[in-house]
Amino acid sequence: MSGHSQLTILCVASYEKGAEFMRECKRQGCRVVLLTSKSLQNADWPRESLDQIFFIPDVDKEWNLRDVIYGVSYLARTEQINRIVALDDFDVEKAAALREHLRCPGMGDTTARYFRDKLAMRTKAAEAGILVPDFVHILNYDFIRDFFDRVKPPYVLKPRLQAGAIGIKKLNSTEEVWKTLDELGNEQSFYLLEKFIPGNIYHVDSIIYNRELVFAIVSQYGLPPMEVAHQGRVFSTRTMVKGSTDEQSMQLMNKQVLKGFGMLQGVSHTEFIKATEDGRFYFLETSARAGGANIVELVEAATGMNLWAEWAKIEILKGEGKYELPKIKNDYAGLLISLAKQELPDLSTFNDPEIFWKMKKEFHAGLIFNSPDHNRIEELLQHYTNRFYEEFFTSQPLPVKPKN
Repeated sequence: MSGHSQLTILCVASYEKGAEFMRECKRQGCRVVLLTSKSLQNADWPRESLDQIFFIPDVDKEWNLRDVIYGVSYLARTEQINRIVALDDFDVEKAAALREHLRCPGMGDTTARYFRDKLAMRTKAAEAGILVPDFVHILNYDFIRDFFDRVKPPYVLKPRLQAGAIGIKKLNSTEEVWKTLDELGNEQSFYLLEKFIPGNIYHVDSIIYNRELVFAIVSQYGLPPMEVAHQGRVFSTRTMVKGSTDEQSMQLMNKQVLKGFGMLQGVSHTEFIKATEDGRFYFLETSARAGGANIVELVEAATGMNLWAEWAKIEILKGEGKYELPKIKNDYAGLLISLAKQELPDLSTFNDPEIFWKMKKEFHAGLIFNSPDHNRIEELLQHYTNRFYEEFFTSQPLPVKPKN
């Protein structure tokens, strides 16, 4: 296909994110169409970069897939849709189903499953020889009893198709598991149970082009996201010392995961845990999208490169041209986010020269800072975390997404 001006890119987003992706598509001369939730009609979308916006009626961000297919098929009567891109985890299956229906290039249902379904991820990783926590699908009760014989509590019950820490429960006994399964009733098969492994959690954010891993940066969470989500804590992460033993282990394992899962191109956010008990790294989950919780801005602070924009370039090329990574700077960066008791928290006293970004969101406080010196990042992280707890911190229960 000659010239990007012919390309129409349909962005699917049931949450407000990916503005820089849409802007880059527009900069590259594409027509950009956004499909989003009716409830996000007044969100701060980059309207100057959008040719059309279509709204899908939604109940708590849940879309009826058939409505989505009807809507996009109707749009396709007058628009030649060349690319369909899911900007959030919850949209990966919708985008895959649309690609299958419209026969659009890109990830179809089967591969998409490996990047969304936590059970498919576990199975696929184990097949590829990648270390995963012991797990069992909540399906056959004999298999579950056998799992209990082999694996001692505590356990973690995970919904297969939720994003991040939503719906995850830590259970401390087999009795607690059976009781919870009773409560789940017919929803049981949409869950898996695995051994709870305490340890430090890492994330690797990558760019893949034509099956080749062209960029990956490793970061370490302050506290596990599950603990932050369920117990209310200040969320933090920072990029790791390059070339350190753990960083190299993560780079290698991330490469194995993306190769094993058949990722052709795009961006990915993958998580691992280093177990306190045996010091080994276990694969937790991966995705075919940019990391949430402002991790894209963290990576930008460390490297000078925006993952949303790079992802847009890759989607446009679709393997048909040469992708070149922009010039990367080698800084380190840290990120802090907290729910705030103030509607508009005052971050003006956080004025160190290392500050890169400040969050502008009601009832939230957030900062990103960068430095060529990793020790300085650790120092600021510690100092700012203490201040966040003193000045802003509050907590509220994690929202439970409704059943489909």
